[in-house]
Amino acid sequence: MATINLGAIKFNWKGAYAGGTAYTVDDVVSSGGSSYVCILASTGNATSNGTYWEQMSSAGTNGTNGTDVGTTITTQGDILYRDGSGLQRLGAGTSGQFLKTSGTSANPVWADAGGGLTSIQTFTASGTYTKPSGINKIKVIVTGAGASGGGGSANYNAGGGGGAGGTAIELIDVSSLSSTVAVTVGTGGASVNSTSTDGNSGSSSSFGSYCTGNGGVYGSHADQDGNGDGGTATGGNLNISGGDGGVSAGGSDGDGRMTASGGTSFWGGGGRGAKPVGGNNSANIGQVGSSYGSGGGAGYYDTSSHRASGAGASGVVYIEEYK
Repeated sequence: MATINLGAIKFNWKGAYAGGTAYTVDDVVSSGGSSYVCILASTGNATSNGTYWEQMSSAGTNGTNGTDVGTTITTQGDILYRDGSGLQRLGAGTSGQFLKTSGTSANPVWADAGGGLTSIQTFTASGTYTKPSGINKIKVIVTGAGASGGGGSANYNAGGGGGAGGTAIELIDVSSLSSTVAVTVGTGGASVNSTSTDGNSGSSSSFGSYCTGNGGVYGSHADQDGNGDGGTATGGNLNISGGDGGVSAGGSDGDGRMTASGGTSFWGGGGRGAKPVGGNNSANIGQVGSSYGSGGGAGYYDTSSHRASGAGASGVVYIEEYK
């Protein structure tokens, strides 16, 4: 009759392999992180000897397949990721940051939350734009200067209103911008105070080579169709022409009482035209453009005196900064 050893009908865990220990079939040991089962009783035969041992499980390679990350993850808030060669530790970021990926073949990084309006810069004179730290995108609104209105001419004639500057609006990615950007702000066309004299055009505003708002065109001294055209714009995601100056009538004491206002810009209306009555004083001459880039009002001339036209308003470069 066969004898059955009831103590050997299951695996027998023997711990780490020891060369001086006698092992019997179904004894299980560990060696080098792997486990082995004895298939032939022996003493002193290492687990690498396939006559006596069969491998049950294999140890992983530390830091490669996740079997041992104890030396990689060291601090609360750490994140484990794999770079080109193995597992790596990314320490906790600062409060409010988020985990950002740059796509395949790139490691994750902590980044500041984006999309929010952080600051504004407004240039009313030419200068230099310097990007603040952490700014990734900017929205630029560039408006050229307005033109002045035209002077009047004899026999109750009024000039035309000056045209307004054009406006370019552009969203620009400046995350990789390492240098400053030159900002040019256009100067409004000067008023005129002479009989039968055209006004002066406004000059252009620009943000580097990105976008430009051209100045408005001067108002003419002619009493019909003498208004100045609005300036154009280039380079923006949206390019808006300035408003044309108003057209004045004239030719007699009666119809000469209507004078022209300057053109309306992106920012608002232009200056009103000179008043045909009331004398040549500051309240009755053509008015300066009332908003950035708007046109000046027309001048006027009756039989004895001239009322000056209004100057065009200077342009502007307005910048919103976003993270």
